[in-house]
Amino acid sequence: MNRTQLSQLVVFAAVAEARSFRGAALELGIAPSAISHAITSLEASLGLRLLARTTRSVAPTEEGRLLLETLGPALGDIGATLDGLAERDGRPAGPLRITMPRLAADEVVVPRIGAFLRLYPDIELEVTTDDRFEDIVAGGYDAGLRLGEHLEADMIAVRASGRWRGAVVGAPSYFENHPIPRHPRDLIQHRCIRRRFTSGHLYRWELEKAGKTIVVDVEGPLILSDQSLIRRAAIDGAGLAFIFDQRIFEDIREGRLIRVLEDWCEPFDGFYIYYPSRRQMRPALRAFVDFFRHAE
Repeated sequence: MNRTQLSQLVVFAAVAEARSFRGAALELGIAPSAISHAITSLEASLGLRLLARTTRSVAPTEEGRLLLETLGPALGDIGATLDGLAERDGRPAGPLRITMPRLAADEVVVPRIGAFLRLYPDIELEVTTDDRFEDIVAGGYDAGLRLGEHLEADMIAVRASGRWRGAVVGAPSYFENHPIPRHPRDLIQHRCIRRRFTSGHLYRWELEKAGKTIVVDVEGPLILSDQSLIRRAAIDGAGLAFIFDQRIFEDIREGRLIRVLEDWCEPFDGFYIYYPSRRQMRPALRAFVDFFRHAE
């Protein structure tokens, strides 16, 4: 591999991540024509087609995907090493990219983010919210936050919150015209507010009691993608909702929502910070992990 190919590989990785020549050009600060030339030259030198192009999209071919499996982590390690050089005195500094679902941002990180940045003014923190489980290495992230049940075995995981619990709730106005469900199977007869994840999947309500889990494919006329909106719709009487109880304590106490099926909503592992075990830990990431670590 020559020096030209090395720079072309960086361009290829940027195009694959952005799924766009123009997006990669903006990311790298070079002209779109230079992006196109670099990709064409790289493919010609390798004798492989790395990107499938249409008028509307760009995506890696099978060969391109295989290359990215090695290239992504390698570029990540190079980036971490370069960032680490700026932190040789042990002072947390430089860019820090973290991915997490919106709920983790709302409940775990954002309430303390001002204090973190005041304590570490030389860190440039970028938080990306996405409900999908991100491959943090391929995505160029330093770490992520996810619920403990969704973590992969090869990741280091540090608890960032206590245990969480779901709650099935409805407004008093809803129960004026609908009976209170006594068992998860009763939910089939109710109007439920469904949630669609970023991935496109509709959430199936998972209820558990004494080690027995029941998954209910609920029905209802309203589908939302954000728990804050689901809460507001439930308060307005749109239907039953399944929400983390941290978000509705006051609503229940003040009578805006009524909790049902409480014995079927057992606690489960909360959020964890996760990051690759093989990567040398930068001071900036160590500072983030230590700051947002949950006190047992």
